[in-house]
Amino acid sequence: MALIVKKFGGTSVKDAERIKHVAKIITDDYKKGNDVVVIVSAQGDTTDDLIDKAAELSQDPSAREMDMLLSAGEQISCSLLAIAISQMGYNAVSLLGWQAGFKTDSNYGSARIKKLEAERVKAELSKNNIVVIAGFQGINKYDDITTLGRGGSDTSAVAVAAVLKADLCQIYTDVDGVYTADPRKVKNAKKIKEIAYSEMLELATLGAQVLNNRSVEMASKYGVELEVLSSIEDKPGTIVKEKVNMEKILVRGVACDKNVARFSIIGLQDTPGIAFKVFNELAKQKVNVDIILQSVGRDGTKDISFTVPKDQEKTARKAIEELKGHLQFKTFETDDSVAKLSIVGAGMETHHGVAAKMFEALYDANINIQMISTSEIRVSVLIALSDTDRAFNAVHDAFFEK
Repeated sequence: MALIVKKFGGTSVKDAERIKHVAKIITDDYKKGNDVVVIVSAQGDTTDDLIDKAAELSQDPSAREMDMLLSAGEQISCSLLAIAISQMGYNAVSLLGWQAGFKTDSNYGSARIKKLEAERVKAELSKNNIVVIAGFQGINKYDDITTLGRGGSDTSAVAVAAVLKADLCQIYTDVDGVYTADPRKVKNAKKIKEIAYSEMLELATLGAQVLNNRSVEMASKYGVELEVLSSIEDKPGTIVKEKVNMEKILVRGVACDKNVARFSIIGLQDTPGIAFKVFNELAKQKVNVDIILQSVGRDGTKDISFTVPKDQEKTARKAIEELKGHLQFKTFETDDSVAKLSIVGAGMETHHGVAAKMFEALYDANINIQMISTSEIRVSVLIALSDTDRAFNAVHDAFFEK
């Protein structure tokens, strides 16, 4: 007998037919004598619909009330799934995040799990119940409901698997695994049999939407082996784990992130500490900075360019505007018509020519590179948003056979 944690995304439970199908997947494993804990997201576009409802009443609703509102989506789906399982003749109980023991900090909208007190979950399992938990949510020290941010149900599932020491943690999606690129955009994208945590974390952070990056980070920290697989087709998925058989594969995948804005601060004083003052102010405002480019000083000035998530552009702009009273610079510019294209692979660090091959593919496709960033296992470039699809396919074709 094994303990299996299964997570189902919004498309997997979007209507009654899909819920019944998911209930069958769950009960098939339960019938084999396994204990099963299920984490579920809100149905389909429920979260977006709730956001729209709030916007009809306020352009700036409080973060606390938004968490209260958005948590309703998972409450609906977990109770409906428990009803469907019960209707099939099996014992099931649904639990909200706080009932399952999720304790978080008070960062409404993007809370972090501080601890998981899973006694209630263990008690329900001891009664031979299938436990269905509302993902994406928890409770803070003020007894307020909090949410974990977009993709937070993945993190909920990994946390449960880690605390319960589950034998298997399966993440069900609308695709049948992790691919070398988004198969909806790149026709010859290939499914990856297994991938290392480090590679998956980079791909998730750089725009691949199969797994939430925080969930991969947690899985790596606690050694939770994941399987990403389809809730629609019954076929093996992709295993995400610590070590994989590289088989001389240099590049594991290509990812693209369109949620990017570029900032350029022109004419900064070329003196020590200027970069610190700029990025320290952005850090205070909790702005995530990625690619950074500083020009060679000239005439006592320098330029600094960097990228931020597009949804943090307003906050970053305000921070830079406030700096103008303390720092001397001519002006600053922003551009949100850009995208970040990346290649990822643990094998890249010991092989030369990988970056050159990527740049050659972009050159052959007549695509200009605006900024470049590298690490041991990735190369990222900033390009025009209008070039995204051509660049995506050109770079993928350069590294993977058609």
